[in-house]
Amino acid sequence: MSESDLREAICWQAASMFARGLTGGASGNISARTEDGGLLVTPTGASFGKLDPARLSRFDPRGNHIAGDKPTKEMNLHAAFYETRSKAGAVVHLHSSHAVAWSMMPEAEADNLLPPLTAYSVMRLGKVQLLPFFVPGDPAMGDAVRGLAGRRSAVVLANHGPVVAAKDLEAAVYAMEELEETAKLALLLRGAHPKMLTPDQVRQVVTKFDVEWD
Repeated sequence: MSESDLREAICWQAASMFARGLTGGASGNISARTEDGGLLVTPTGASFGKLDPARLSRFDPRGNHIAGDKPTKEMNLHAAFYETRSKAGAVVHLHSSHAVAWSMMPEAEADNLLPPLTAYSVMRLGKVQLLPFFVPGDPAMGDAVRGLAGRRSAVVLANHGPVVAAKDLEAAVYAMEELEETAKLALLLRGAHPKMLTPDQVRQVVTKFDVEWD
Protein backbone atom coordinates (compact mmCIF):
# COMPACT_ATOMS: atom_id res chain seq x y z
CA MET A 1 0.00 0.00 0.00
CA SER A 2 1.34 3.44 -0.89
CA GLU A 3 1.99 5.91 1.90
CA SER A 4 -0.83 8.13 0.64
CA ASP A 5 -3.29 5.23 0.72
CA LEU A 6 -2.05 4.15 4.15
CA ARG A 7 -2.60 7.65 5.53
CA GLU A 8 -6.16 7.60 4.25
CA ALA A 9 -6.75 4.09 5.58
CA ILE A 10 -5.56 5.00 9.09
CA CYS A 11 -7.89 7.99 9.21
CA TRP A 12 -10.83 6.03 7.78
CA GLN A 13 -10.43 3.15 10.23
CA ALA A 14 -10.01 5.56 13.13
CA ALA A 15 -13.14 7.49 12.18
CA SER A 16 -15.09 4.24 11.88
CA MET A 17 -14.04 3.08 15.34
CA PHE A 18 -14.83 6.51 16.80
CA ALA A 19 -18.28 6.57 15.19
CA ARG A 20 -19.08 3.16 16.68
CA GLY A 21 -18.04 4.23 20.17
CA LEU A 22 -14.99 1.99 20.42
CA THR A 23 -12.96 4.92 21.71
CA GLY A 24 -13.94 8.47 22.54
CA GLY A 25 -12.61 11.98 23.02
CA ALA A 26 -8.93 12.15 22.12
CA SER A 27 -8.19 8.61 23.34
CA GLY A 28 -6.59 5.78 21.38
CA ASN A 29 -3.72 5.61 18.92
CA ILE A 30 -2.70 3.76 15.77
CA SER A 31 0.62 3.10 14.08
CA ALA A 32 1.35 1.33 10.79
CA ARG A 33 4.45 0.37 8.81
CA THR A 34 5.21 2.25 5.61
CA GLU A 35 6.75 0.66 2.53
CA ASP A 36 10.21 1.98 3.45
CA GLY A 37 10.08 0.46 6.95
CA GLY A 38 9.13 3.65 8.73
CA LEU A 39 5.93 4.37 10.62
CA LEU A 40 2.84 6.52 10.37
CA VAL A 41 1.43 7.30 13.81
CA THR A 42 -1.63 9.16 15.05
CA PRO A 43 -0.74 12.41 16.84
CA THR A 44 -1.05 13.06 20.55
CA GLY A 45 -4.26 14.70 21.69
CA ALA A 46 -6.02 13.97 18.39
CA SER A 47 -9.57 12.64 18.12
CA PHE A 48 -10.08 9.54 16.01
CA GLY A 49 -13.16 11.29 14.66
CA LYS A 50 -11.27 14.02 12.83
CA LEU A 51 -7.75 12.94 11.92
CA ASP A 52 -6.01 14.73 9.05
CA PRO A 53 -4.00 12.34 6.80
CA ALA A 54 -1.42 15.05 6.12
CA ARG A 55 -0.75 15.63 9.82
CA LEU A 56 -0.03 12.05 10.90
CA SER A 57 3.34 11.67 12.60
CA ARG A 58 5.97 10.20 10.26
CA PHE A 59 8.96 8.18 11.47
CA ASP A 60 11.86 7.00 9.34
CA PRO A 61 13.09 3.37 9.48
CA ARG A 62 15.56 4.30 12.24
CA GLY A 63 12.80 5.55 14.51
CA ASN A 64 13.37 9.28 14.03
CA HIS A 65 10.33 11.57 13.95
CA ILE A 66 10.79 13.38 10.63
CA ALA A 67 7.42 14.98 9.81
CA GLY A 68 3.88 15.62 10.96
CA ASP A 69 2.46 16.46 14.37
CA LYS A 70 3.88 15.28 17.68
CA PRO A 71 3.14 11.54 18.03
CA THR A 72 1.13 9.78 20.68
CA LYS A 73 2.77 9.61 24.11
CA GLU A 74 2.37 5.81 23.88
CA MET A 75 5.10 5.48 21.22
CA ASN A 76 7.19 3.29 23.52
CA LEU A 77 4.29 0.85 23.74
CA HIS A 78 3.99 0.67 19.94
CA ALA A 79 7.76 0.34 19.52
CA ALA A 80 7.83 -2.61 21.90
CA PHE A 81 5.47 -4.60 19.68
CA TYR A 82 7.47 -3.87 16.51
CA GLU A 83 10.70 -4.82 18.28
CA THR A 84 9.40 -8.14 19.59
CA ARG A 85 7.05 -9.18 16.78
CA SER A 86 8.93 -9.00 13.48
CA LYS A 87 5.80 -9.54 11.37
CA ALA A 88 3.85 -6.71 12.97
CA GLY A 89 2.68 -4.19 10.40
CA ALA A 90 0.28 -2.20 12.56
CA VAL A 91 -0.61 -1.58 16.20
CA VAL A 92 -3.97 -0.34 17.49
CA HIS A 93 -4.60 0.88 21.04
CA LEU A 94 -8.09 1.82 22.26
CA HIS A 95 -9.89 2.63 25.49
CA SER A 96 -12.87 0.46 24.56
CA SER A 97 -15.35 0.12 27.42
CA HIS A 98 -15.95 -3.63 27.62
CA ALA A 99 -12.28 -4.59 27.42
CA VAL A 100 -11.45 -2.05 30.14
CA ALA A 101 -14.33 -3.28 32.30
CA TRP A 102 -13.28 -6.93 31.94
CA SER A 103 -9.72 -6.02 32.94
CA MET A 104 -11.09 -5.00 36.35
CA MET A 105 -12.99 -8.22 37.06
CA PRO A 106 -11.54 -10.41 39.82
CA GLU A 107 -11.88 -13.58 37.71
CA ALA A 108 -9.90 -12.16 34.78
CA GLU A 109 -6.82 -14.36 34.25
CA ALA A 110 -3.59 -12.48 33.63
CA ASP A 111 -2.09 -15.03 31.22
CA ASN A 112 -5.30 -15.72 29.26
CA LEU A 113 -7.64 -12.80 29.82
CA LEU A 114 -10.56 -13.73 27.59
CA PRO A 115 -12.65 -16.83 28.28
CA PRO A 116 -12.95 -19.25 25.30
CA LEU A 117 -16.41 -18.15 24.18
CA THR A 118 -16.04 -18.14 20.39
CA ALA A 119 -13.78 -19.65 17.77
CA TYR A 120 -13.07 -16.25 16.27
CA SER A 121 -11.59 -14.79 19.43
CA VAL A 122 -9.16 -17.72 19.49
CA MET A 123 -8.42 -17.35 15.76
CA ARG A 124 -7.84 -13.60 15.67
CA LEU A 125 -6.22 -13.05 19.05
CA GLY A 126 -4.67 -16.18 20.50
CA LYS A 127 -4.17 -15.71 24.23
CA VAL A 128 -4.58 -12.13 25.47
CA GLN A 129 -2.27 -11.00 28.27
CA LEU A 130 -3.54 -8.77 31.08
CA LEU A 131 -0.85 -6.28 32.07
CA PRO A 132 -0.92 -4.29 35.31
CA PHE A 133 -1.90 -0.64 35.60
CA PHE A 134 0.59 1.96 34.43
CA VAL A 135 0.27 5.73 34.38
CA PRO A 136 -0.46 6.70 30.73
CA GLY A 137 2.74 7.38 28.85
CA ASP A 138 4.91 5.45 31.32
CA PRO A 139 7.77 3.77 29.40
CA ALA A 140 7.28 0.77 31.69
CA MET A 141 4.31 -0.23 29.52
CA GLY A 142 6.70 -0.90 26.66
CA ASP A 143 9.04 -2.75 28.99
CA ALA A 144 6.14 -5.00 30.05
CA VAL A 145 5.41 -5.85 26.41
CA ARG A 146 9.09 -6.52 25.76
CA GLY A 147 9.05 -8.83 28.77
CA LEU A 148 6.59 -11.03 26.91
CA ALA A 149 9.29 -11.63 24.27
CA GLY A 150 6.81 -11.63 21.39
CA ARG A 151 4.52 -14.23 22.96
CA ARG A 152 1.34 -12.16 22.66
CA SER A 153 -0.17 -10.21 19.77
CA ALA A 154 -2.75 -8.65 22.09
CA VAL A 155 -2.63 -7.27 25.61
CA VAL A 156 -4.98 -5.31 27.82
CA LEU A 157 -3.59 -2.66 30.13
CA ALA A 158 -5.56 -2.91 33.37
CA ASN A 159 -7.95 0.01 33.94
CA HIS A 160 -6.76 1.51 30.65
CA GLY A 161 -7.37 -0.41 27.44
CA PRO A 162 -6.42 -3.04 24.85
CA VAL A 163 -3.47 -3.03 22.45
CA VAL A 164 -3.30 -5.29 19.40
CA ALA A 165 -0.52 -5.89 16.86
CA ALA A 166 -1.15 -7.63 13.53
CA LYS A 167 0.32 -8.07 10.06
CA ASP A 168 -1.41 -4.98 8.68
CA LEU A 169 -3.84 -2.22 9.65
CA GLU A 170 -7.00 -4.05 8.63
CA ALA A 171 -6.04 -7.21 10.52
CA ALA A 172 -5.20 -5.18 13.64
CA VAL A 173 -8.57 -3.43 13.55
CA TYR A 174 -10.46 -6.69 13.03
CA ALA A 175 -8.61 -8.31 15.93
CA MET A 176 -9.30 -5.30 18.14
CA GLU A 177 -12.99 -5.48 17.34
CA GLU A 178 -13.00 -9.20 18.18
CA LEU A 179 -11.31 -8.48 21.51
CA GLU A 180 -13.89 -5.87 22.45
CA GLU A 181 -16.84 -8.05 21.41
CA THR A 182 -15.50 -11.02 23.36
CA ALA A 183 -15.05 -8.87 26.46
CA LYS A 184 -18.63 -7.69 25.97
CA LEU A 185 -19.85 -11.29 25.79
CA ALA A 186 -17.87 -12.17 28.91
CA LEU A 187 -19.56 -9.37 30.83
CA LEU A 188 -23.02 -10.25 29.51
CA LEU A 189 -22.55 -13.89 30.51
CA ARG A 190 -20.85 -13.22 33.84
CA GLY A 191 -22.37 -15.44 36.52
CA ALA A 192 -24.54 -17.32 34.00
CA HIS A 193 -22.22 -20.37 33.70
CA PRO A 194 -22.19 -20.42 29.88
CA LYS A 195 -21.06 -23.41 27.85
CA MET A 196 -17.62 -22.31 26.68
CA LEU A 197 -15.41 -23.99 24.11
CA THR A 198 -13.82 -27.08 25.56
CA PRO A 199 -10.02 -27.40 25.65
CA ASP A 200 -10.29 -29.90 22.78
CA GLN A 201 -12.38 -27.48 20.70
CA VAL A 202 -9.87 -24.71 21.37
CA ARG A 203 -7.07 -27.01 20.28
CA GLN A 204 -8.91 -27.85 17.05
CA VAL A 205 -9.20 -24.15 16.20
CA VAL A 206 -5.58 -23.49 17.13
CA THR A 207 -4.38 -26.37 14.95
CA LYS A 208 -6.59 -25.67 11.93
CA PHE A 209 -5.80 -21.94 11.77
CA ASP A 210 -2.17 -22.13 12.97
CA VAL A 211 -2.82 -19.84 15.93
CA GLU A 212 -0.01 -18.82 18.28
CA TRP A 213 -0.97 -20.55 21.52
CA ASP A 214 1.33 -21.43 24.38
